[in-house]
Amino acid sequence: MAQSAAKSKAEPARTEDGTPIGPTGRPYQGFAVPPRLESTGPARIIALCNQKGGVGKTTTTINLAAALAGYGRRVLAVDFDPQGALSAGLGISTHDLPTVYDLLLDTKRDPHEVIVSSPVPGLDILPANIDLSAAEVHLVNEVARETILARVLRKVSNEYDVIFIDCQPSLGLLTVNALTASHGVLIPLECEFFALRGVALLIETIDKVRDRLNPVIELDGVLATMYDPRTLHSREVLERVVEAFGDDVLETVIGRTVKFPDASVAGVPITQFAPEHPAAQAYLRLARELVARGAVA
Repeated sequence: MAQSAAKSKAEPARTEDGTPIGPTGRPYQGFAVPPRLESTGPARIIALCNQKGGVGKTTTTINLAAALAGYGRRVLAVDFDPQGALSAGLGISTHDLPTVYDLLLDTKRDPHEVIVSSPVPGLDILPANIDLSAAEVHLVNEVARETILARVLRKVSNEYDVIFIDCQPSLGLLTVNALTASHGVLIPLECEFFALRGVALLIETIDKVRDRLNPVIELDGVLATMYDPRTLHSREVLERVVEAFGDDVLETVIGRTVKFPDASVAGVPITQFAPEHPAAQAYLRLARELVARGAVA
């Protein structure tokens, strides 16, 4: 009796035609591998944004960018967090390099002088370091200060298919710059109760940016991260997220695993560090889902 109960608990629920039901309660689609593009650009710019820290923004930026590069897309990842975790996570030392901060202070400077190649073919990085923490002070008196990043990225957008901006965990001037420059927003959301609390404020900020600065910005999706199906708490939080955001919640869910920090220490994305690991496969699936949704070409 106990064995049959354990078996039924381990098996996923299925639809009438036998399709497994995924963690978000929808039939689990495979999403086809996208064909390679015949030409490059102009890029669609996507900000990965959540004012709560530790929800997987940087991890998602690194691994989603690497996954799309693996599918033949030209990708630029912009490190827009003074902690510089994106740069470090791809093995780039920024101590002696010019960074995105230099481009914000001098918009006439050529971004090609700052962009560096990553260990992943097809993926370039616009690095950052702690200097970026001074940007809000320097920019506060600038004319059209919310549009400075948009002016920087405009110079290189035709050279990429997608540009990801890894935002800092706040809703300050840097994040507003990222939202003003973007066509879409991807919200990584940890499957933990307190992570839910600030999302309404983030959505309100996106709405204000749409009304006042960037009428084309839209929500590309809410990505559930650090999901642990073994805990009732994770399952309940994901259920509440789906209730709140409906089809805006991406079907792909990123599980919790120790492989992510291991890959960060190695300075490579998990798609290279452990390509067969379920987490690497999840980010490849996420890349395919965003292409299928039209968020990425």
